[in-house]
Order: sequence, then C-alpha cells, then structure tokens
Amino acid sequence: MDGQVVALDVGGTRIKTALISHDGTPRRVETVPTDRGRGPEAVVGHVLDVAARRCDEEAAEGRPPHAVGLTLPGIVNEPAGVAEYSANVGWRDVPIGDLLARRLGVPAALCHDVRAAGLAEARLGAGTEQGAAPSFVFVAIGTGIGGVLMIDGRAHTGAHHRAGEIGHVVVAPDGPPCGCGARGCVEALASARAVERRYARRSGVTGVDAAGVAARVAEGDPLAAEVWADAVQALARGLLTCVTLVDPGLVVLGGGLSAAGATLLEPLAAALAERVRFQVPPRLEITRLGELAGCQGAGLAAWDLVTGRGGSSTGAGPGGTAAVA
Repeated sequence: MDGQVVALDVGGTRIKTALISHDGTPRRVETVPTDRGRGPEAVVGHVLDVAARRCDEEAAEGRPPHAVGLTLPGIVNEPAGVAEYSANVGWRDVPIGDLLARRLGVPAALCHDVRAAGLAEARLGAGTEQGAAPSFVFVAIGTGIGGVLMIDGRAHTGAHHRAGEIGHVVVAPDGPPCGCGARGCVEALASARAVERRYARRSGVTGVDAAGVAARVAEGDPLAAEVWADAVQALARGLLTCVTLVDPGLVVLGGGLSAAGATLLEPLAAALAERVRFQVPPRLEITRLGELAGCQGAGLAAWDLVTGRGGSSTGAGPGGTAAVA
C-alpha cells in the first residue's frame, strides 16, 4: 500500500516523530521536547498538537496520512487506547487513543513503548532471522528498564497489560529503592540512571552519563569498570529469571545503554553463562533498529489498524484504536 502513517514515540523528555511507510521505513524524523514541566494536561495537548502538525504538513503536500501510532511508557491498555499510568509524562487513565483519532480524523494505534520496539524488531530487525513468526525477548535498557516477550511475532501483554516488566524483578532485596516502591529491582541497579548515580556517588564526579561511564570502561577506568560490572551482574540476575520462566532462544537488547555494544554484550553473556544451571543461555544481540525502534513499531501498529492485520484491533476508522499486533 502506498502512503504513510504518522508515528510518535513519547518519552519523559522528548517526543520522536516520523513518517513510516508501509514497509516500516522511517523518514522526516523529528524530535521535540515533551514539555512535561507544564503538567500532564498540557502534555496531552502538546502531543495532540504535534501529531496534528505532522498530519497537516503531509496533507498540505497531497499526502494525508492513513493513521497515527503513538507509544508511551508505563501501563498502557492498548485495546482500549488508554494510558492507565505513565509516570514519565504524569498521565493516569488518559484516553489518548480516542483523543488522537477524534482530533485527527484518522485511526489511532496506542502502543506500550517497549512492546512497540519489540514489534519493530520482530518484523524489521533481529527477529527477521527467525522467519515470519519470531519468538524472543526484547529488553530496553535506558533511563528505566522494560521488556516484552514476543511470541510468534506478537507481544504478550498479560491479563492486565503489565507483562514484561523485567526492570521490576527484585534481584537484591536489601538494595536501593526503586521508583515502583520496591527495593533492589533490576531497574534500580542496572538502568542508565542507576549507573550514572552510582558512578557520581563513588567517584565524586558529576555530569558523567551512562554512555560516558561505558566509554571510561573501554578506556580502562577501574572505578567505571567496577560500577559497570555491578550493573551487568544485576541485569544478568534479572535475565536469569526470564530465561528460567520462558526459555527464550534470543534476547535482543535495546535502549540507550545498548549503544555500548560489546562493552555491554560480552560481560553480560559471560555473567549469564556463569549463573545458569539447567537453563540454556539465549543468544544475546544488540538491537538493529536503534533509537527509532519505538517510532517504527508505532508506525507498524498504525498500518496494522489500517490493513486489518493481526486481529487485535478494536476499531478501524476515525475514533478507532488498536493494540500492538
């Protein structure tokens, strides 16, 4: 099918937008601030305005988009099109799917950000090596940590839209507090934010982000290496729980920390191999789609709504919303 859809990947600080063709190719990628500081209601209006501007621009050039796809972090009820809880933007029970569809006059697909990235990886990235119905685990390691279990090319969402929260597996009961209210979660120990905070606390040096810590590891900084190793061990413990429960053959690592490449992949594979007993370590791979995976997944979900692919859509016209296929 010709044409494009509009995709928005909404985070706590930035909104990435792109036009996505039917084959998943992104173009006209833009990034704008989320403007979270103005409050949750203002962010809703801002998101609607950004989506409307992208749609209007394309319509003015004779290419009106067929649909729009939006990703969000947190607890996302995709079939209902409701952001039940998205802490990064301060939303609770926001019917953003319907708001988008009514404002834009085209179908809207709402997606959990990590599930959207997993969908994109399944169809366009590492999952393509497994054929038309890939099964693997995708883990996004950034400011927070999230995951999704892809089964036969579809995201497993769970009974209450909360599946895949590997970042909130407790691996150190006496560890640091996590934003979820527990202590010692993987996210509290192995996220980019956790790495940054631990390095700053132990070195006395502020302003070094997780990418900077990874760079210092590669340069041979012993303190950075120690901080990094602690994060890798926590992540390995979390992955071991996942491996024990679902026995994946492949784990794809995405998010900002995945840009560390072999600095992350090699010690993580070794740490996981040391911990397995009867389990079989999965193959670990870095995302092939990078930071645009969420946008591409949102676009694919929007296309699914237009074409009827996947069977999980709850609407197929203006005002309709859809789940990630």
